[in-house]
Amino acid sequence: MIESIITYFESINPITAALYATLFTWFVTALGASFVFFFKSYNKNIMDTMLGFTGGVMVAASIWSLLIPAIDMSDGEGFIKVYPAVLGFLIGAGFLYAIDKILPHLHVNFQKVEGVKTPWQKTTLMTLAITLHNIPEGLAVGVLFGGVAAGIPEASIAGAVTLAIGIGLQNFPEGIAVAMPLRRMGLSRRKSFFYGQASAIVEPIAGVLGAVAVTMFAPILPYALAFAAGAMIFVVVEEVIPEAQQNKSSDLATLGFIGGFIVMMTLDVALG
Repeated sequence: MIESIITYFESINPITAALYATLFTWFVTALGASFVFFFKSYNKNIMDTMLGFTGGVMVAASIWSLLIPAIDMSDGEGFIKVYPAVLGFLIGAGFLYAIDKILPHLHVNFQKVEGVKTPWQKTTLMTLAITLHNIPEGLAVGVLFGGVAAGIPEASIAGAVTLAIGIGLQNFPEGIAVAMPLRRMGLSRRKSFFYGQASAIVEPIAGVLGAVAVTMFAPILPYALAFAAGAMIFVVVEEVIPEAQQNKSSDLATLGFIGGFIVMMTLDVALG
């Protein structure tokens, strides 16, 4: 099944492939958000486990799909070879740090509002919080497809598709994590679903922009891959792990993280 998907993506333009792949990751988010039509609430233990799984997938993807390829495709030896990955990683983490401090947003627990003061409603603030998660995810997929379009040997369609599948898997609980709390706040099912899926709309945009940027200027690929990795790791440490560890089910969240890490590592090594 997955081999057939990879074969199909190899037959189309890599920029178009980046669009399709990130539309898939958005669709899985929407699928998670659609649970609001069928359930009134969710089990907190299960959600913490799924959030832990999300963190594990993002960390493993940052290492195997982004940082290692960024180092492999860099020239030189020793410190010179790792320099693009280090610089890109720092810039990516710094970029998300700056957005986190400036853009108003509300964490999933509804207790901590960050960014500049604003009269915006909680629904908007929460959607912005999850949108922050999705920017580096869409970018990561896009730059890999852009590397293929630019003819860089270390970039492969299989690796890009594998990353999109992994991100899609962890987007599912994110859709639930936005839509269900909004429903409990009193929003209609339709509005809860709308905000839940809207948080991932940025992924196709970031994916296509990342692919086009790398295609136009191939030497930035190692920096772009590391940038996405730095941004993703920042999100995991700043938001995903703390939110998953707030309740008594912290052990389940930890096991979910380990499971997510293993799944993404296995997918990347076996398919990428």
